[in-house]
Amino acid sequence: MYVRLFAATWLLLCAGLAVLAWGFQAPFAYDPVGPRAYPLLLLGLMAAGSLWLLFKPGATQLQLHLPSVKRTLLCVLALLAYALLFEVLGFVLSTALATFALGLLFTGRLLPCALSGVLMGVLLYGLFDLLLDVPLPLGVFDVFVES
Repeated sequence: MYVRLFAATWLLLCAGLAVLAWGFQAPFAYDPVGPRAYPLLLLGLMAAGSLWLLFKPGATQLQLHLPSVKRTLLCVLALLAYALLFEVLGFVLSTALATFALGLLFTGRLLPCALSGVLMGVLLYGLFDLLLDVPLPLGVFDVFVES
């Protein structure tokens, strides 16, 4: 019962956020698809997951597993910290830290998580900034860039 209640609530939240995201307009064309495509895509995926939970047979027998709930809350907190630190620390550092934290959260080892975090931050920055020409915040590394 709680799963279906959560799914219905989340579906309504997705619908409301989709209405807000539909109005996103950029004052200049920096991206061929515009600013609304990414949020609408994510909201569509979350709505599909909510519909699956809402109509899934046997959803009433699902039990909350305390370690899974803890891991989910820590994941949400890590992603919230990523969003809050994105402009302050910059894309590279915040992405590296978020990747490292999420890797550890999903039982990764320390050194591979650190290495993948650094690689993810640097390579994704190169992909977005150099190849796709999407400007990303440098944050603390802004001092090293000449104007």
